[in-house]
Amino acid sequence: MPKRDLPPADGGSLARAPSGVLVLSAITSVQFGSALAATLFARVGPGGAVLLRLLSATIVLLALWRPRLRGRPARELLLAAAFGLVLAGMNVTFYHAIHRIPLGIGVTIEFVGPLAVAVAGSRRRIDLLWVALAGAGILALTRGGAHGLDALGVVLALVAGGFWGAYILLNARVGQAFERGTGLALAMCVASLVALPVGLVEGGTHLLEPRSLVLGAAVGMLSSAIPYSFEIEALRRIAAPVFGVLMSLEPGMAAIAGLIVLGQGLGSRAIVGIALVVVASIGASRQARAAPVAV
Repeated sequence: MPKRDLPPADGGSLARAPSGVLVLSAITSVQFGSALAATLFARVGPGGAVLLRLLSATIVLLALWRPRLRGRPARELLLAAAFGLVLAGMNVTFYHAIHRIPLGIGVTIEFVGPLAVAVAGSRRRIDLLWVALAGAGILALTRGGAHGLDALGVVLALVAGGFWGAYILLNARVGQAFERGTGLALAMCVASLVALPVGLVEGGTHLLEPRSLVLGAAVGMLSSAIPYSFEIEALRRIAAPVFGVLMSLEPGMAAIAGLIVLGQGLGSRAIVGIALVVVASIGASRQARAAPVAV
């Protein structure tokens, strides 16, 4: 069954926003949120930062969408639970990765997930061209600053990339099964519960300090509540493979956020890599008008 747009009345302003604008806004928000989260690592650890992020975003989404469990088919609830597990896994592994390696390089390595989604779902030769350009950009970014990288950090980023690919596919299904952001709100509850033990062990009492709570709430809005809401709405209208290629902007945006927030510099090879992924994203955006495939 082909994907279809949900009625604009149910989605509000997000349903009227162009899909490309939603995706680009989500990319910017999540990468600057990740850079801000890195400033929390010294106090609460990566696990604590994840917990603060997920809990704050969960509170906001529950208040906004007020999801109901009664009357929901078991299949839909299991789908939301699976999405929550993927969200938790993606966040925990990624934050522990960028605790060991630079943000831009971490996102670059993690991008194997979305790139795999784009390759697996490609039906046209032109799509492979954009994937190839994005892959060249990722390679340039990685080789531009990958000397002496922590091995465990690289492995964690690769695992996070696998979760990211699953996130793209499950996000599309949740967007179709649930109205507005109710499925996302339920999934965030599951993600928060899964991340709770790791967050408590690493963060301890520092989680309750005012600075940690304020920064954690900001990270939750920038990295979870805003981008996840934008992405789930965008995936109602565009195919998951096209979305995966659009996300090739992530490594470049992460490198920019790392420079501005964390002072992580960019070399000439990294700039070339950013240019390549921007070109790939523009090409993918031009192809996004084609009819989306079934999920």
